[in-house]
Amino acid sequence: MNSNSTETTRGNILIVDDTPENIEVLSATLRERGYAVRGAIKGGMAIRSARSVPPDLILLDIRMPEMNGYEVCEQLKTDEKTCEIPIIFISASDEVFDKVKAFTVGGEDYITKPFQVEEVLARVEHQLTIKKLQKQLQEQNQKLQQEVEQRRNAEAAAAAASKAKSEFVANMSHELRTPLNSILGFTEIINRDSSLSNEVRENLKIISRSGKHLLELINDVLDLSKIEAGIIALNESNFDLYRLLDNIEETFHLKVEQKKLQMRFYISSDVPQYIKTDEKKLRGCLINLLGNAIKFTEKGNVTLRVRVDGSPSTENDFRLLFAVADTGPGIAPDEIEKLFDAFVQTETGRKSAEGTGLGLTITRKYVQLMGGDITVESILGQGSTFKFNIKFKEADSSEVIMQPIQQVIGLEPNQKAYKILVADDTKDNRLLVVKLLQPIGFEVREAANGQQAVEVWENWQPHLIWMDTRMPVLNGVEAIKQIRAREKKSKRGFEAAKTREKPISGNYQSPTIIIALTASVFEERRGDILAAGCNDFVSKPFQKEVIFQKLAEYLGVRYIYEDLSRSTTAFAVKCYPVSRPDSFWREELAKMSPTWVRKLYQAANKVNEELIVQLIEQIGSDRSTLAEALTDLVNDFRLDEIVRLTKLLLDNS
Repeated sequence: MNSNSTETTRGNILIVDDTPENIEVLSATLRERGYAVRGAIKGGMAIRSARSVPPDLILLDIRMPEMNGYEVCEQLKTDEKTCEIPIIFISASDEVFDKVKAFTVGGEDYITKPFQVEEVLARVEHQLTIKKLQKQLQEQNQKLQQEVEQRRNAEAAAAAASKAKSEFVANMSHELRTPLNSILGFTEIINRDSSLSNEVRENLKIISRSGKHLLELINDVLDLSKIEAGIIALNESNFDLYRLLDNIEETFHLKVEQKKLQMRFYISSDVPQYIKTDEKKLRGCLINLLGNAIKFTEKGNVTLRVRVDGSPSTENDFRLLFAVADTGPGIAPDEIEKLFDAFVQTETGRKSAEGTGLGLTITRKYVQLMGGDITVESILGQGSTFKFNIKFKEADSSEVIMQPIQQVIGLEPNQKAYKILVADDTKDNRLLVVKLLQPIGFEVREAANGQQAVEVWENWQPHLIWMDTRMPVLNGVEAIKQIRAREKKSKRGFEAAKTREKPISGNYQSPTIIIALTASVFEERRGDILAAGCNDFVSKPFQKEVIFQKLAEYLGVRYIYEDLSRSTTAFAVKCYPVSRPDSFWREELAKMSPTWVRKLYQAANKVNEELIVQLIEQIGSDRSTLAEALTDLVNDFRLDEIVRLTKLLLDNS
């Protein structure tokens, strides 16, 4: 019988007994039940048969000549090929000693002669079932181990891919931000020339605006990488919310005028002027949502509504609710579900051929980071409304530092001659810092790589070094390490000479201030740079105000300023009141049918905005004032006012 016989039978069984009649009786019974059976009358034959074609189970007699059943079992259990075969002993002995020994040598079961056929069949089936389950378990374990190994390999591959992506993003960040640093920086420097014509200034504004737009697109991709890497944190500060909203309105003023749109900001009276949250991320969310609304709206209006949402969840901890609505083409229902996925754009967005498809993804991440969530409601052909809420704390005006808008035009007199070294492998970037600092009164020298930076430092001893982190020959981090090591050695020699009371050649100077300049997207990962001995860290493209502020902070430099502050009245937020007197509502609602007013009351009482909008659409064109007023209440989330006003009319009717 071959090994494939088990595929068409219930099992392959080997019977070992020195009495042929016993083999014949058992064989006949087992074959009737669908088992394949073969026999052996000697132990040696049984071992050779089992090794040649391993059976699924062995029925083994104990008392046999030449080699008894115990010895046969021991040899089978020590053989790797047959050790897993279950063995049932069959013996006329009912002694406990024999049974114990049978299990000791490796037997799985024990049947006493004379046996009952049903008992033998039950025990055979039981052992074969156990073996089958063990085999399945072993296969599952092997499969699981394979899956674990595959998962490990996949995780290793993903980790390698993630590392490669991070390195690529870091490199691209440096390569893209470096030229942008020159573009934006030189436009500012050129713009300082008072002799420029208005036409040239307009051209510079276009260059600057285009450069900043390009930087925003790059930042979208880079910010997503930082979010995925988990290195973006919440940076809360106290600031003037009204000033922020006014600046945002000014940002879009020209674009709104060009498209002949109306943009209005509705700020509820309960919204505090000074708050504490992440100003930069809130600004990014509002600019992204308002920018999209303006971009996709060809006629009509764009509105921003802000109000305090509910009661504080904890002491001095509130939520602000922002809603950006437009009268654009709207978003299809099947597109809304994937609207916040990375690199996904709506059909309208694809037609515009603008943007990266990352703005809404980053906006949602920022909102979630600020403790809130964002939703969208849209009707095709009518427009869209994006709503998000964030946690905030109310701040006192004294906690908000209002920096005057000033431009540095020179150094105060009677100060030392400050020596500044600019180390950057990009000539344009070096020239930018030189042209920024030399006209003010600083002594500036340049270095094109880290090795040159160390040499210039050694010979010139500058007060401060602006050190690019990525340079050829010797990178910035290694250059910083070398400078700090030489400073320590110089200090030790100076102290040792003082101790020995010997003449000291030269003077020991305080450690040079070194500030790293980097265009890397992963600016939060600056631990290695600071650990190398850097005093501070500035990312490219930088603002000239930051450069001057750092010089003042670390060197104590005092400047002469030209005050460019605008009148404080320019920062008044353009808020449009939505409140109307009750007399207006009584007069206007009285013109509508009582049935319609009751439906409006019921819809508002059940917070059914969709039904309210439908009822507003039923208002005739001759009563557009009422429709507009009700729409304002809905957009301002004042369904409670609709309930109150309609109830007053119904109660008096």
